[in-house]
Amino acid sequence: MIKYYLHGGLRLEALDNISELNKDERLRDIIWIDMLTPTISEIRTVEKLFDMKFPTKQESEEIEISSRYWEEGERIEINSYFLVNNDENPYNETVSFMLQDKILISIRYKILKSFDEFAGKLFMAHKELKDGFDIFTKIIDIRIDADADTIEGLAREITKVRRQVFADTVSDEDEEILEKISVFEDLNMKIRENVTDKQRILTSLLKSSKFPEYLKKEITIMLKDVRSLIEHTDFNFERLDYLQNIFLGTLSIEQNKVIKIFTIVNVIFLPPTLIASIYGMNFRFMPELGWQYGYAFSIVLMILSSVTPLAIFKKKGWI
Repeated sequence: MIKYYLHGGLRLEALDNISELNKDERLRDIIWIDMLTPTISEIRTVEKLFDMKFPTKQESEEIEISSRYWEEGERIEINSYFLVNNDENPYNETVSFMLQDKILISIRYKILKSFDEFAGKLFMAHKELKDGFDIFTKIIDIRIDADADTIEGLAREITKVRRQVFADTVSDEDEEILEKISVFEDLNMKIRENVTDKQRILTSLLKSSKFPEYLKKEITIMLKDVRSLIEHTDFNFERLDYLQNIFLGTLSIEQNKVIKIFTIVNVIFLPPTLIASIYGMNFRFMPELGWQYGYAFSIVLMILSSVTPLAIFKKKGWI
């Protein structure tokens, strides 16, 4: 699907049909072409219309990190990450942007909230948007705000898990807590890749002679926001590492308590077992075998041998 946004000066217009753009004056009004999961024929039509070559989805995803921004002639080509956070398997979706002749062309293969949010605001703020450079800047700005919200949400979830770790939890929840920590680390890593990618792109735009000077002040502010987000992701990594260490330490303490209980039980029942084993021998000559109080004597001896270790442990503060 392709959507063409035209700025005629007084109002903004969105068209779905390429046949309405045959006139040259209409083509000059285009400021943004948004291509969502385009077919081969749609891509070829736009390529022919603007005399440019677009990368395929596979090509855009395989581009190295260091080559995701480049300039060629009067064209700026950008491949940027957009985080898709579906709570189960978050991942970074690659979106391709091309800026040429003040027109922005975006190619994406996923419905993204940032684009839908911007499209909703586009018609209300069309007077502030002069060309494709303005639109690109606003889309990236919305994406940065969304990343900030995701980071804040992740920080709140980490706080909840921290409370859960320090609370008296059932042992069945141990695996669940570890799984949550692992999921949060994965999400934080994806966010870090996302904002680092934005930092690289914004830095390149700031140095570019092809990017409008009047937007570079806004780019500088966005770059500061991105740097603060990177610092926040670093802080989340530290919190998750600390949380994992505390959790494993707490788990180890609980396991040691269980082992301690078993050890005490073994020590308590070992002497009575020894006494019972001795008097359970089937030797013909045993001093207490014919004694009237032999049974009671062995019972008392076993009780004393059990109580004595308990008294010693309690005196030493071991229990």
